[in-house]
Amino acid sequence: MDEYYRMGDAGIFKPEARMELIEGEVIEMSPIGDRHAACVNQVVTLFVAAFSGKANVSGQNPVHLSKYSVPQPDVVLAKLREDFYVNKHLSAEDTFLVIEVSDTTLNYDGKIKLPIYARAGVPEVWIEDLQKDRLLVYRNPVGSTYSSRVVLDQHSSVTPLAFPDTVFSVGDLLLSKYL
Repeated sequence: MDEYYRMGDAGIFKPEARMELIEGEVIEMSPIGDRHAACVNQVVTLFVAAFSGKANVSGQNPVHLSKYSVPQPDVVLAKLREDFYVNKHLSAEDTFLVIEVSDTTLNYDGKIKLPIYARAGVPEVWIEDLQKDRLLVYRNPVGSTYSSRVVLDQHSSVTPLAFPDTVFSVGDLLLSKYL
């Protein structure tokens, strides 16, 4: 992980490059399409409104899961800190929920990143499958997997485990009404 940051500081990566460290390998991330960007913005907007004063919302920033894996999920709902983690790396222990928005990366997010999140102990992961207009909800990590997996369509609602009184429309998260 230290080498990964030294490479960035040394200017080895282009300033516009989107990179993440996965299992010790530097991976260039796919370009973000219009719907992907809109869905990230929508989730951030909804989460900031719903969790103000209760949690920090982090958009497309690194989460330090191990010295070999520093993914950059699309949205993280993290434990509330007044300093917004200015003096601490956001880690699995700090997370309530990780969201990945998948337009062309569903296989990568589900087969590569999801087991890393589970091994690190991230309690809940949502993957927005934009191709099929659905939300994949993973909860309760056990080893390299999650013991609970639920598939929700755009007409369903979803509640984060950490905030059981807060309900979101899956269609709103996916911006389904605009398709």
